[in-house]
Parts: sequence; structure tokens; C-alpha cells
Amino acid sequence: MSAELSDLYRSLTAVADGQELIHPELVRRRADRRARVRMAGTALAVALLLGGVAAGGRVAFPADGPAPLPPPADTPGPLPSGPAPRPSPSAPPSRSPMPPSPTPPRSTPSATPSAPTTGTATPPQPTSIPDRAFFVLAAANQTGLESQVDGPALPVLCTARYPSDSAVVQRRGRYLAYKRPETPPGYVPAGSYRHTITIYRAGRADDALRELRQAVRECPEQRLPDDTRTWRQRLLDAGRYGDESVLFEMRAPYPEGRGDPGEDEVRLVRAVRIDNVVTVLWEQGWEDTAAERAQVDADSRRAVAAIENWLD
Repeated sequence: MSAELSDLYRSLTAVADGQELIHPELVRRRADRRARVRMAGTALAVALLLGGVAAGGRVAFPADGPAPLPPPADTPGPLPSGPAPRPSPSAPPSRSPMPPSPTPPRSTPSATPSAPTTGTATPPQPTSIPDRAFFVLAAANQTGLESQVDGPALPVLCTARYPSDSAVVQRRGRYLAYKRPETPPGYVPAGSYRHTITIYRAGRADDALRELRQAVRECPEQRLPDDTRTWRQRLLDAGRYGDESVLFEMRAPYPEGRGDPGEDEVRLVRAVRIDNVVTVLWEQGWEDTAAERAQVDADSRRAVAAIENWLD
């Protein structure tokens, strides 16, 4: 053994002899106490660590679970709230619903106007009366006696005035004579007409016929200038002519020495409205003849047909 090692042992012995030795039981209790302190410290550290983790989890994640991720940009809307359903053990997990196909945009109405509906256009209001608006007598009734005339379209009816005259656009008249079919050409005519056509402003032609009816009702009888006889006026059944019509008669005894004894001279007047046009046939006779209803009816139909063809 070296001298240095011997010196170390002697120093250790000297120190040990100067110290009081601790009883073994005391040493054991101290060791147990240190072990318990270490275990308590470890448990406390673990508890603190777990508490910190739990607290940090509550801060980072809400109590009802982690925050959902934002939906994809093409997802039409948010999914329903609440916990997601767990897949059944017997069935495979359901796939995420596919987003619905985008709805095609509505077509924009075309700015082009639609085609007009078909229909009969309203003819324009006439402003002048052509020659073709006057009717032509049947060939068997023609005499060749015809001329243009001016003057009133109606006979005098007491003191009647017609306010609708202020709405006249144009009026034309003519005089024509007719014969019976059995009368040879060149013989005396059976009668004559003052035939007039009048255009009224829109909506006033019916006023003209209304005023004429009223004038006949208010003049049941009268005496005409330069005539000593009393004429009686009355409305008759007008029949169906044009849009509406008026027919009345004027009746008076023949003058002394003229006509057949006991018979009356009869004049017939018919006014017919076709839209805003009124045509008047005023039968005036010929040398003490009386008007015949059948002839006036037939010529009235011809007059209406001529105006309808003109207006069409």
C-alpha cells in the first residue's frame, strides 16, 4: 500500500472518531419520510399538469366539441346543427351529401315586341262621299232620269230642328225617278226619290236618327206651305236595315180633282244608319202617285248594300 493511501485512511479514521453515529432506526425513518415527500411532490406535479391540460383544452375547444371547419366554397349552405349521426354497425358510413346542381339562370324576356294579333282592322272614318256610294236602280226600274241636287235631306216636320247637323262632315244628294217593271221605257215614271248620304263625326250618326224619331212623334199632323191639306205623320215598323233605321209615312187626301176619289197621297221616308253614315230615301211620287212599300224596301236594301261596299 502506498504512503498516500495510508494517509487517507488515517484522516478518515480521525474524522469518524470525532462524529456521533446516528441510530439505524432514525436513519430508516428519515429515508421513509424523504420517499413520501418525493411521491407527494410527484403526484402534485402530475395533478397540476393534468389540470393545466384540461384548462387549456377548454380554452382551445368549446364544451360542445371542436369548431367545425368552414364548408367548401361550392357548398350551397350550412349543414344542420347538432352532433353528426353515428353510422350504424350494420351499414357503411354515409357519404357526405353532394351539393345540388346549380339552378340554371332564368331567361331574360326578349326586348323584341310580340307580333300583333290578327284581326279585322277598324276602317278609317270617311271624310268624303264618292259616286259609288249611291245605289243603282234595278234594270227593270231604270228611267235614266237622275241628277244631283242640294237642299234638305228630310221633309219639313213642323218646327223640328236637328242638333246633329252641327256634326255633319259631308252630305251629298241626288234626284232619280223609277218606273214599274211592266212600264215600257219612255213612259211616265211611277215615282221618284230624293236620295241623300251624310257622313257624321264619330258617335253622332245615332243622334241623327234619335232626333228624327222624336221629330215625327212631336209632329203628328201639319199643314205645309202652299198646301191647304193637312198631312199626318206616323212612325212605321222600320224593318232590319243597316245598324238601325227609321221609317215614317206622310199621308194627306188628294186635292180636289186629282187622284182616285177617297184615296190618300202617301209619301214614305226611310233613314238608315251604317256606322257613322246615314242614307235617306225620301219617296216623292210622280204626278199624283202614291209610294209603294215594296218598291221602297227593295231600293232601301240596294242603298244599304252600296254604302257597305263603299265603307269596306
